[in-house]
Amino acid sequence: MATARLDMRLNQEIKEKAEKASALLGMRSLTEYVVRLMEEDADRVIARHESITVENDVFDRFVHACDNAKEPN
Repeated sequence: MATARLDMRLNQEIKEKAEKASALLGMRSLTEYVVRLMEEDADRVIARHESITVENDVFDRFVHACDNAKEPN
C-alpha cells in the first residue's frame, strides 16, 4: 500500500500524452502509469550506476595486473 506522496507540476501537453498512454495500456489511472515508469527507470538507472561491465580482454588484463603486482612497501 502506497504511503508516500509526490506532488508535481507539468506541462499540459505532457500530461495529456501520459494520460493517453496510460489509457492505451489499460491502466486504471495516470498515477499507476507514472509509478510504473518511475520504478522501471529507477531500477535501470541504479543498475547502470552500481555495476561495472568490461570486455573479457580488459578483465583478463586487470586480473593479470593484480596477479603480477609488486608487494606493497
